[in-house]
Amino acid sequence: MIRLQPSERSSPSATIFWWGDSVIRLSRSFGKGLLARMTKDEARARTAFEAARAEQEKIVQAQPDYGPALCVLGMIDGALGHEELALEEGRRAIALTPPEKDVSNGSLVLQYFAITAAWAGDKELALQQLETGLRAPVASQMLNYGSLKLLPFWDPLRGDPRFEKIVNSLAPK
Repeated sequence: MIRLQPSERSSPSATIFWWGDSVIRLSRSFGKGLLARMTKDEARARTAFEAARAEQEKIVQAQPDYGPALCVLGMIDGALGHEELALEEGRRAIALTPPEKDVSNGSLVLQYFAITAAWAGDKELALQQLETGLRAPVASQMLNYGSLKLLPFWDPLRGDPRFEKIVNSLAPK
């Protein structure tokens, strides 16, 4: 489900790893932050997400009009508690990569914005984006029953009856 691949760098010794969903590339630092958050180690999570933010900010500076990179920066800012900045980056990422013009990448950016909104504490927006994302022509691996049920990306929405209804609607019959 989640694949680990080397990123392209000028030097083989400078290889870092990313995982994610096609153009949504989450760094190793992001993964460490997520794991630390899952184990309730907020100090380690913050350190890892700050490192991930520094890495991602360089990518965004090199490609300021590339929506998927900005989408990831928004997720990281959501994880760091920079709610307004996260939502602003996520909305800009959608504007740069609208699903109407780029079905595949635009659908993924839209779907990952649901995670950004959840992490930024905007449950209403997160649920709206999740419902919209489920209707998108290209589905992210984050929007299937198992992912919604188990992955920590969705923890801020757990217990909300609307989220649970969405999860149950995707359960195998």
